[in-house]
Amino acid sequence: MLTLDDLNAADQAQFTALLDGVYEHSPWIAAGAWQARPFTSLAQLKHALIAVLRAAPDEAKLGLIRAHPELAGKAMVSKSLTAESTNEQNKAGLTDCTPDEFATIQRLNADYNTKFGFPFILAVRGPRGTGLAKREIIATFARRLSNGADVEFAEALRNIHRIAEIRLNDKFGVDPVLGNLVWDWAERLAVHSDPGYAERGELCVTYLTDAHRACAAQLARWMSDECGFDEVHIDAVGNVVGVYHGTDPQALRLLTGSHYDTVRNGGKYDGRLGILVPMACVRELRRQGRRLPYGIEVVGFAEEEGQRYKAVFLGSGALTGDFDMNWLEQQDADGITMRSAIEGAGLRVDDIAALRRDPARYLGFVEAHIEQGPVLNEADLPLGVVTSINGSVRFMGEIVGMASHAGTTPMRMRRDAAAGAAELLLYAEERAAAEPDLVATVGMLEVPAGSINVVPGRCRFSLDVRATTDAVRDACAQDIQAELRALCARRGLQYTLEETMRAAAAPCDPAWRRRWEAVVEALGLPVFRLPSGAGHDAMKLHQLMPQAMLFLRGLNGGISHNPLEAITNDDTDLCVRAFQTFLDHLATDPT
Repeated sequence: MLTLDDLNAADQAQFTALLDGVYEHSPWIAAGAWQARPFTSLAQLKHALIAVLRAAPDEAKLGLIRAHPELAGKAMVSKSLTAESTNEQNKAGLTDCTPDEFATIQRLNADYNTKFGFPFILAVRGPRGTGLAKREIIATFARRLSNGADVEFAEALRNIHRIAEIRLNDKFGVDPVLGNLVWDWAERLAVHSDPGYAERGELCVTYLTDAHRACAAQLARWMSDECGFDEVHIDAVGNVVGVYHGTDPQALRLLTGSHYDTVRNGGKYDGRLGILVPMACVRELRRQGRRLPYGIEVVGFAEEEGQRYKAVFLGSGALTGDFDMNWLEQQDADGITMRSAIEGAGLRVDDIAALRRDPARYLGFVEAHIEQGPVLNEADLPLGVVTSINGSVRFMGEIVGMASHAGTTPMRMRRDAAAGAAELLLYAEERAAAEPDLVATVGMLEVPAGSINVVPGRCRFSLDVRATTDAVRDACAQDIQAELRALCARRGLQYTLEETMRAAAAPCDPAWRRRWEAVVEALGLPVFRLPSGAGHDAMKLHQLMPQAMLFLRGLNGGISHNPLEAITNDDTDLCVRAFQTFLDHLATDPT
């Protein structure tokens, strides 16, 4: 097997030869990475190879893409594939297609080449490295045919990097064991889904349904039986709590975790990753017979998404003392109150108040989470250090004009409510784009009882503004409201605007953020900092103690809250190792 010592000692020609076949018919990539020696980790080597390709001109990138064979194409039929490509296509079953499957793939190959001018590239060994099913390959092929040229060019390169990563693992004899463990846990947890979704093969786990309770029971069993936590219980709101004591059971604890509920038809890793990764770390500590000078408390928060009831952060809010007992009378779509759901799960509402944590008992809170966005994916980086969880404010509004005949009302005499909303949308887009780490979204736009031949008299809309600081967020929201007033006055329109939600920004504690930065550097990766545009349980714990987050790259453009949400076992393994290193660093310097 190849070792980093072998590579570090090699001259450029030897180095290039040792990495032959990692990038298809493109030895210039390895030759360029030789200058980045010495490598202290395989992750650092992978990043160096990626950096060479990122710096290359588009012509060279296109040449690399075109060096790859078509899936189940002529080269496979003629048996002229490289050994690496043969192995990969064989693992995905492409060397054993039915006539219909072969014909479908050939048609897709032809359509793809006609549209893009290069072959379809897919890491057919998949995110787990064991091979995608042919139906998954065909579905991905068909989906990506709808991409634009620039998007697909970048996606082809990202898949080439994944192919290279798996080939490097083979050369080095590396098996991402801990990444596989977490990946497999996520798959096993995803078998539980609410009725109406389970039948369609979709994932939906809402607060205290049977599927939700099954997830909680499964997490508790793993914590107890597979990981060796000292204490495991499900608390009064359904949080799954596992405690692994330090050398002194009375020592301060590190608090960590995330949520296990999901949105409707969501992904397998949002929230759950932040429970499973520290569970894997505790499992390894127990297997090694190690105790740290502090305890570790992992919480699988029962609710964060607000899908069954209007209230959100029920799990982490209970720990911060923010659980509003008035929420207990809220009803779900079937008329079941939250109180009834809690009591029906065998939990006691009278015990909720006692769940509030005393911050004096904790060192701080950390959370690992899938990014839920495209930034790390675009940067070709597996890990990112979060700087702040964005503060957000939401509004629901309505613009009122005059409904009138689309054919007889001159343009200069119209009071078009939808046109006013469209103007506001474009202003919000322009205003937010003018400042870094600020976003504004009109996610809902509706013309009630609209008709194709009627000038819209009403238009309802939503507005969501987020930024890393409350001041930047509020300045943007105020400017948008001022523009709304001005455009309505100019167009002869009326409006209403109601603020429906406000959440303060939660900047990550500088000292704790630096801990994550040191961990990423220790893995041989560049430190990449980014804000979180999504809300997380960490923003609740921020009220009690220092908090910091680590992001893991998502596949498929970083999409989340979607069945296409995905991660690789290699990235996940890095995330677990990062968390382990964090624990070790904290053990030597807990202050």
